Amino acid sequence: MITKRIIPCLDVKDGRVVKGVNFQGLNDVNSPVELAKFYSDNGADELVFYDITASSDGRKIFTDILRETARNVFIPLTVGGGISAVSDFERVLSCGADKVSVNTGAIRNPSLIPEAAKLYGSQCVVISADVKRVGGQFHVFARGGRDDTGIEAVGWIKRCVDAGAGEVVLNSIDTDGVKKGFDIEMLKAVCDAVSVPVIASGGAGKIEDFVELFREVPKADAGLAASIFHFGEVAIGDLKVRMNDENIPVRL
Repeated sequence: MITKRIIPCLDVKDGRVVKGVNFQGLNDVNSPVELAKFYSDNGADELVFYDITASSDGRKIFTDILRETARNVFIPLTVGGGISAVSDFERVLSCGADKVSVNTGAIRNPSLIPEAAKLYGSQCVVISADVKRVGGQFHVFARGGRDDTGIEAVGWIKRCVDAGAGEVVLNSIDTDGVKKGFDIEMLKAVCDAVSVPVIASGGAGKIEDFVELFREVPKADAGLAASIFHFGEVAIGDLKVRMNDENIPVRL
């Protein structure tokens, strides 16, 4: 049986890890290099590194910090932020990333996903969708959750997967940082629409939220969180022991 993955997320701004609520009010947390090494050494299955202002600032990702982070981790590393061309995939992969996450770049240039998948393989291409409810619909947001594209999210994610994306990170803006549980309704809709791994992001506040996620959405492949891990509210080891006790397959 395929084990469920637990993935800490490093949201990086100006070279520091930050965290906010509903993508707003960002507060400084720690060095991405130190946090990445800590998670790599303490049971994380993978790690996600987002340069969260690269797209909105119209610049490339901070490669020096990324290289140093990659040197300190021995688990798969997904990297995103400012990915707008195939050359960005090459640059990020050469810095030590295993997978590349794209959001705004794919919205602006839908051919980016099939081009990257052809060059590097679908397993390397991750569609990261920032999604929020607008007028009863799930809308895709661009530029770090700043811009409502008006695009219906489930259909958009399915098109990206059909074009070659091998994994989905579903970021619910509605539940981000609120710590009241994952967005089960949104996750079910996306998991039912695609056949590739889906990573749930946004809303984790306690161990029970992960148990609920994998019970209610068995098709979800992983749970991603930030602040509860960063601030020591949940230890990954404790979380995995509880999942195992609940008969949720997990790598101990």
